[in-house]
Amino acid sequence: MDFSLTTVVTGQKALVKVSSGIKNVPELAGKKVLTVKGGTQEPNTKKAVPTAEVVTFETTQQAFQALQQGKGAAFVNDEASLIAEHAKLGAKAKDYVILPQNLSVEPLAFGIKKGEASVKAVVDDTLRGLEKSGEAEKIFLKWYGPNSSLKFPSRSFKIETDKI
Repeated sequence: MDFSLTTVVTGQKALVKVSSGIKNVPELAGKKVLTVKGGTQEPNTKKAVPTAEVVTFETTQQAFQALQQGKGAAFVNDEASLIAEHAKLGAKAKDYVILPQNLSVEPLAFGIKKGEASVKAVVDDTLRGLEKSGEAEKIFLKWYGPNSSLKFPSRSFKIETDKI
């Protein structure tokens, strides 16, 4: 399989209580970090913060609830899921913050059948045109931005490479 230029860059992040005073991922060192069992969150957390004590749960809902109950300093999950969980807090959302740094970087792209160089060229040229015209930003904001159901606060990447 070949891939187009990267169309979205996301990753895993940490949600913490504002009252914890934690502002950056390195500050999770030596603290309990909660996440779901069986995903890439646990190894990515251990790689990003080797001294964190990772506690896993069967479901993301259980891990998120454990954070709310004070059973850990942070809840780690993929960025889109964290944004959605944070939004579900309603009025209590002000008591939590998603740390700005990623624990992992996950570039996403369109999959293209291996050896279809002409198809890849058309897709990549189209993506470059969307980026250059500003249309890529508009599309991102429509589907991922603050007024969408995903509520990403901003777009932190440009469509320019397939090597991240």
